[in-house]
Amino acid sequence: MEPSPFSGPSVSTYAEGPPRQVPGFFDLHRMTTMLLTERVPENGRVLVLGAGGGLELKAFAESQPGWSFDAVDPSAPMLQLAEQMVGRHSGRVRLHEGYIDDAPQGPFDAATSLLTFHFIPRNERLETLKQLHRRLKPGAPLVVAHISFPQTEPERSVWIARHVAFGARSDTSPAQMESSRQAIASRLSILAPEEEEAMLQEAGFSDVNLFYAGFSFKGWLSYAS
Repeated sequence: MEPSPFSGPSVSTYAEGPPRQVPGFFDLHRMTTMLLTERVPENGRVLVLGAGGGLELKAFAESQPGWSFDAVDPSAPMLQLAEQMVGRHSGRVRLHEGYIDDAPQGPFDAATSLLTFHFIPRNERLETLKQLHRRLKPGAPLVVAHISFPQTEPERSVWIARHVAFGARSDTSPAQMESSRQAIASRLSILAPEEEEAMLQEAGFSDVNLFYAGFSFKGWLSYAS
């Protein structure tokens, strides 16, 4: 798997990006928590893949005081930021530097992976989902949300441009916009929504439901069979 893109100066400003770039960012955390509580017990154990930064960890922990979390991320600086972010809830959060193979075996009552899978190379995504499945109890929910839009042209190029435009700041120059478009087109692993759902099912998840659609982002709820 490729190194984490989150290192250096970008770490200190990470928390500013997602709320601007992801429609309904904080509501996505709220919806995810609500969906998990349908099946996760009061003392549930939750696996969070791609948790660097700690924004969703903070939201989950504040909402559910009985849950404990194992949070995995390949970026040590981002995990340090997550530790600061969760603050007084740190006693319920165990941080693991690495990828899904470095996560505890569980079994967990639920798992989430928000704004992460578009950084996982396509040829590693199915195995990552299978590894998540192996760590979940039967019937446990999985919530994933990330960039997903059609991958045929001209739709793909149109959606990349829309994605960049939505997340841009008012002072972003045309050159910076073009650089972002090129980076997204070449560096991210983006699948069409129907491919996402098929891959979840192939990995062993059932009852795959789209619960969130915010411009270029999609989110799915499914359950370990």
